[in-house]
Amino acid sequence: MTRASPPASSVSLPDRGPAPAPMPVDMEQWANQLEASNFANAFAQYRDVTRLADVSRILIIGPGQGLDCAVFRWRGYDVTTFDIDDRLSPDVIGSAHDLSMFADKAFDVVIASHVLEHLPPAYLDTALKELARIARFALVYLPLAGRIVRLRLMPGLRGWDWTFAAHLPNPFLRPDPDRPRFCMGQHYWELGRPGYSIRSVRKRLERYFDVRAAYRNDDWLPSYNFVLAAH
Repeated sequence: MTRASPPASSVSLPDRGPAPAPMPVDMEQWANQLEASNFANAFAQYRDVTRLADVSRILIIGPGQGLDCAVFRWRGYDVTTFDIDDRLSPDVIGSAHDLSMFADKAFDVVIASHVLEHLPPAYLDTALKELARIARFALVYLPLAGRIVRLRLMPGLRGWDWTFAAHLPNPFLRPDPDRPRFCMGQHYWELGRPGYSIRSVRKRLERYFDVRAAYRNDDWLPSYNFVLAAH
């Protein structure tokens, strides 16, 4: 059963700027869409989680079409879903910047895959601090802005598969802290935009986490993935 978040919160909030809100899309149509990228993303999450030690309790922030949750539950993990949009029927309703309904280290790992770019930038550090508080590990996957030039070699021998890719960031269109300008009005910021280089975002993450791994998903090139351990 979906549980609404409590009205009171101990999380300090920004004193200006827009509040987090559901995506401005036809949710029923979007929720029924499944593409190859969904499966590539779900596999990356599963692979990253299985490489962590002693993980059984997972919080998925932004369960999307439900594929990631289905995979983890199929493999025996204890999964809780969390989303700001009640149309997705999450277990708990709320925004990623306020996880005060969860106790410290209530989960082994929290997954925020292509979620944080939907938050107004004023809420980003609060969200990262909350992710580090409630879980030992975090998977934070983010979109890459710009073009990616790719060469993939699959000679058909011994499962060899080599991918060579170059990311050409988009440094021209600056993010607006008060308006989501990217991805049809869904993203406030993306990796590669001014102020959000991979290096600068990594430094921001390092305020709250140790970076275990950082990599581009070779099966879904617009996704750059961080595997994090809370301080």
